Amino acid sequence: MENACNLIKMVFLWAGVQDSLVIKPQKKYPLGLWMAVLGLIMISGIYICSLCLKQSVLLITPNQMKVKSTRQTCHDPSIPKSELRYMHYPEPTSYSREECACTPVRFFAILSMQRSGSGWFETLLNSHANVSSNGEIFSVKERRSNISTITKTLDKIYNLDWYSSASKNECTAAVGLKWMLNQGLMQHHEEIIEYFKKRGVSAILLFRRNLLCRLVSVLANTHDRDAKQLNGTHKAHVHSKDEADVLARYKPTINTTLLIPELKHTDKWASEALGYFKSSRHILLFYEDLVNNKTKLMDVLEFLKLPRQELFSRHVKIHNKPLSDQIENWDAIHAALKGTEYESFVNTDYGV
Repeated sequence: MENACNLIKMVFLWAGVQDSLVIKPQKKYPLGLWMAVLGLIMISGIYICSLCLKQSVLLITPNQMKVKSTRQTCHDPSIPKSELRYMHYPEPTSYSREECACTPVRFFAILSMQRSGSGWFETLLNSHANVSSNGEIFSVKERRSNISTITKTLDKIYNLDWYSSASKNECTAAVGLKWMLNQGLMQHHEEIIEYFKKRGVSAILLFRRNLLCRLVSVLANTHDRDAKQLNGTHKAHVHSKDEADVLARYKPTINTTLLIPELKHTDKWASEALGYFKSSRHILLFYEDLVNNKTKLMDVLEFLKLPRQELFSRHVKIHNKPLSDQIENWDAIHAALKGTEYESFVNTDYGV
């Protein structure tokens, strides 16, 4: 800008000097000379305008200044650099985080399969004062129709703009969802893993060790979806022992021919999911371990860098009896699994 101004001054000074040297009668300058001076002035003007435009591009808007200021203000030098990529300071469009604006938020996703204890586990997490896990969001097909709609939904969740009964709003310190493997997760695993790494999302993989127990639960839940045994209403989870007893009365008959292929398929999916997501920040959990060892829940809180507190759930377990009392054709199932890699399933206490 200063060089441009000096250039203009030189032009006018040169013109002024020429005027002072003029001796009357006034000498007429050639038209070409005047055109050259005019062209020089125009070029100088264009140069000045280009500098002004560059300055306007570099201006920071108030919102940009606010984001930059918030990040600088919220920075905690005691936090290891390796953890910074997993700490976020969302600015929701629907409300203000107010005094909790500098509370860092961790992003997570519970990756599981139906009837693997994920519903119970999620209610435990949501009992924490600072956790918002928003449920099985991708059960709605439109939200998982392609990778674009998936990432758009995830962005809304992790920006704290997704409203659900689990939302803690201002003071949320960990936000996530429950995501079944058959809800677009395996189909778009490459793009989703890339998204997790880019956004710093932690994966919580939750499976069952005893796949036969899971199969019984799947078949019983499918039956109730049609039978609606609780006063004409289907319930995947119950909150009273009476309701649990009603649903537990149903004893499925399992196809022995399809049994081992079904168990192999389920086992393969869990192994593939772990193989895909082990490159991202993750923790592997098993339902049976969570039931038998309460310290496993504290491991999850540590994984999410959350303060320890007692977690609770209103869910009541439906199947508590031995497997032999829960399967109609038990003898056939026992014989079908004997001598196979899944033989141990028939000897597992269904209390877990």
